[in-house]
Amino acid sequence: MNALTRGQKLPIFSGGGLPHNRVAAQIVRQARLLGEEAAEFVVVFAAFGASHADARFFQESFEESGVLNKVVMFLNLADEPVIERLLTPRAALTAAEYLAFDLDYHVLVVMTDMTAYAEALREVAVLRGDVPARKGYPGYLYSDLAEIYERAGRIKNRRGSITMIPVLSMPSDDITHPIPDLTGYITEGQIVLGRELANQGVYPPVTVLPSLSRLMKDGVGKNFTREDHPHVASQLFASYAKALEVRGLAAIIGAEELSDADRRTLEFADAFERRFIGQGEDEDRSIHETLNLAWDLLSMLPAESLIRVSEEELAKYHKGAA
Repeated sequence: MNALTRGQKLPIFSGGGLPHNRVAAQIVRQARLLGEEAAEFVVVFAAFGASHADARFFQESFEESGVLNKVVMFLNLADEPVIERLLTPRAALTAAEYLAFDLDYHVLVVMTDMTAYAEALREVAVLRGDVPARKGYPGYLYSDLAEIYERAGRIKNRRGSITMIPVLSMPSDDITHPIPDLTGYITEGQIVLGRELANQGVYPPVTVLPSLSRLMKDGVGKNFTREDHPHVASQLFASYAKALEVRGLAAIIGAEELSDADRRTLEFADAFERRFIGQGEDEDRSIHETLNLAWDLLSMLPAESLIRVSEEELAKYHKGAA
């Protein structure tokens, strides 16, 4: 629903206590290219201000899954000098640029947690006597973050690419905080982790409606993933948004007062959150398996209500269309 294209920068917005480190580690373990270019793919992983427990978790996770031979790691621990926290993303991206543009690899850069980086920048700025701006961060926070994020991308006449997934925790779950706010201006979308789904035991707790990949249209569909992918993603967004409206109505008037169609919509929402959004840490689901699962869930709804997919796609994939 929010596909990542090569050369894109797509941040993960999280909150304190949410499993963003587990999600980042799972992305590193399971990331791969479609097609025959798997041998040309590597991951650069950087952690800033990580506790010793988190650093050990990342190392053991990559070792046990056998991906460490494809991963370049940069770890800055919480008890190390703050200036090293400012150097770590730059060192990681220099390594990524060498791998991508000198050795022609497709590189995925995963960085966690950008909030720790920004707080280190604020600390150094205060010591230097720089004029503070919003919430005490220096006025050049935007340009400093852009200097990091804009190193993702592709270069004409070079085979390699740098794709970036920065992870940041939003203080007090505030998406208008300067760090996520400025990040959103620079990057091409965001994946938002939500506390409500996490409290329900859904992992990863991706909140679907505020999540967005602005470059998705350039990397899905025929010759990329599958011809029905763009329409299925649009239909899932529409059906889930409708289901959340029905869920809000049920909270007011009671589920027993709903029509049969609305009850089916509620069942779809529950199954969508449990089976589609929910994915175990060891469950490695391919894009085609995900699309087939999407059709299984959409088949819970009447075919005539699915207006964002074509008649041909309904006839081919919808289990109740026949």
